Amino acid sequence: MGVKRQKNQWGLAFSAEGRGEAPRAAGEGTETPVAKPQSESPAEAERLMEEVVKRENLEKAYKRVKANRGSPGVDGMTVAALGEHLKEHWPEVREGLLGGTYRPQPVRRVEIPKADGGKRRLGIPTVVDRFIQQAVLQVLQKRLDPTFSEHSYGFRPGRSAHQAVAQAQAYIAAGCGIVVDLDLEKFFDRVNHDVLMGLLAKRVEDQRVLKLIRAYLDAGALEDGLVSPREEGTPQGGPLSPLLSNVVLDVLDRELERRSLRFVRYADDCNVYVRSERAGRRVMEGVKRFIAKRLKLKVNEAKSAVDRPQRRKFLGFSFTSEAAPKRRIAPQAVQRFKERVREVTRRTRKGLEGTIEELTRYLKGWVGYFGYCQTRSVLRELDSWIRRRLRRLAWRYWKRGKTRYRELLRRGVGRELAAQTAGSAKGPWRLAKSPALSLALPNAYLKSLGLPNLSAHCAV
Repeated sequence: MGVKRQKNQWGLAFSAEGRGEAPRAAGEGTETPVAKPQSESPAEAERLMEEVVKRENLEKAYKRVKANRGSPGVDGMTVAALGEHLKEHWPEVREGLLGGTYRPQPVRRVEIPKADGGKRRLGIPTVVDRFIQQAVLQVLQKRLDPTFSEHSYGFRPGRSAHQAVAQAQAYIAAGCGIVVDLDLEKFFDRVNHDVLMGLLAKRVEDQRVLKLIRAYLDAGALEDGLVSPREEGTPQGGPLSPLLSNVVLDVLDRELERRSLRFVRYADDCNVYVRSERAGRRVMEGVKRFIAKRLKLKVNEAKSAVDRPQRRKFLGFSFTSEAAPKRRIAPQAVQRFKERVREVTRRTRKGLEGTIEELTRYLKGWVGYFGYCQTRSVLRELDSWIRRRLRRLAWRYWKRGKTRYRELLRRGVGRELAAQTAGSAKGPWRLAKSPALSLALPNAYLKSLGLPNLSAHCAV
């Protein structure tokens, strides 16, 4: 092809052409969703694909795909094999991208359990397509993200679910005692391709980039050995889907801003805060009509409601009913937490130490998110409940009779109390709260095995 190539630190042969400075995106959001960075000339705007295939951008994309790992797509290629594949095939892939002829492969359709008991349908692109999508995402995100609404928090650099929850809390504290809780029905599966591409074309001028994104939308999915075409939806599982969802839902954000409403949106989870139920009903009906007419989407009637914030959940949190509301863990989230802990502590084959090691991995991630609550008492109760579950597991692991008696003695329990407890007819759950088990397996001992203290991570 006559293209000079340089190898990066991973051994991939990426083109060294077109290594000029990338155009800078505007630093601030604009009032209209179609605004483009002022410093970007028409010529630069039409050459986004050149920036996509720049060596620095590709190196960053490769590193991200490697770090995210993930399952193979329809071709069976693993992330570990990506580097060797690109060494051999990158020149032709690059030529296809720059020439607008690259065609992605179908996604591999998989289903994973949802927290509410349903199934979430994912579309897993091939590793090569994930790599290309990531490279496109990095170029588009720095241009599009500054133009999104300040009320949008999902899938955006420097923004988080905790910030969204804090903003909702501020609205409630300011006197907005009613929430219009909007849930879009199967949003990622129902996004209208024509609507999405029309909105994207107002922001992106490089026709090759638009053509590539449309090809990803139309690639179809492999399921039960057959490739089915896709006429709507952006499959969850690819790097580009979150950004594309924000392109679509930014239209909703602008409409809510136009109506001077107080709202918070995280992906397809949107809450509007008003002062009366009557206002909430009016907002709900108006927004439903707008979403159906403008975005060709539907509001999930079963999961949406006009209610008091204390009776709804937002991103796993709810709020107390005090004048100065506090963040609390939503009951549904507590229930899911307990189900997972029960699952881990139900099995005795790993013993106490092995179980705590497995459980700790889950607890650290969980409290890293839900430790943002302001109700330490709930975390204390969960700490106590977890310790009781572990003492119950140990009791079952020690089996019966003399084994339990010897274990209690070995752990400092007196002979009389050890004999009385070992011979008790009470079940493991009741005995897990007995003085003997508390002496044999004190809190300090469980902590020494690595068990984290949830309440110590509370935000207040």
